[in-house]
Amino acid sequence: MILADRLITDCHVAAMTEGGAPYGAIEDAAILIQGGRIVWVGPRADLPVHKAVETDSLGGRWVTPGLIDCHTHLVFGGDRSGEFERRLEGATYEEIARAGGGIVSSVKATREASEDELYASACKRLEGLKATGVTTVEIKSGYGLDHDSELKMLRVARRIGRDAGVRVRT
Repeated sequence: MILADRLITDCHVAAMTEGGAPYGAIEDAAILIQGGRIVWVGPRADLPVHKAVETDSLGGRWVTPGLIDCHTHLVFGGDRSGEFERRLEGATYEEIARAGGGIVSSVKATREASEDELYASACKRLEGLKATGVTTVEIKSGYGLDHDSELKMLRVARRIGRDAGVRVRT
């Protein structure tokens, strides 16, 4: 008998196993979880004898492995969304830089931002990643371009790793 905190049913699973259906798809699956870890996953018809504290139905939704963003510059100051609009309207990177934009504006804003400001803006960006299934991020520095600013960015990235509910590698 498998003891579980949670049984998840009425779902489909992309198990990423070799052979069989594409992506290791398991239609009409069940998942047993104990202590925050999957202890069994497979077709609901093959569900082993178990005792679960709670059962959740996913209403036919898909369950996939967590995604990894292996190269993100999540921690930076400023907002360059206006530059994106200018690029869509035909402005060149050189024109944007001459107007005070581009990476130079990100470096300046990053250097001027406090750790708390960088943390708040990075966490906001991270929420978007988490909403799409990202469970691990590799956060790179790179917008400080001096020793103290780069260290400040790395401290913020590590703080995110402690607080944000995702795995963080710097």
